[in-house]
Amino acid sequence: MNETHSITLNLQVVEAGAKTTADVGFTTPGGQPLHGHGAARRHPDDPEVPQIGDEIAIARALFELGHKLLDHASSDIGDRLHRRVHLPA
Repeated sequence: MNETHSITLNLQVVEAGAKTTADVGFTTPGGQPLHGHGAARRHPDDPEVPQIGDEIAIARALFELGHKLLDHASSDIGDRLHRRVHLPA
């Protein structure tokens, strides 16, 4: 079976001084909302380059979302197999 799915991620990045946060979320095809959060802080001695903080915060938010998605898939598989399942990252 070949299928193509499009999934829209909602991403918000907020810069406040030396701190940048990113929040990413989406709803799984099964209707479960999932969310990831990431943050970055600029060291006071580092030059101000906002895109670097954005990249770090977004990457961390996506990592968290990815881990939650793997946990969700593990749970779905476990429910069908009637046993605990772990999917490593």
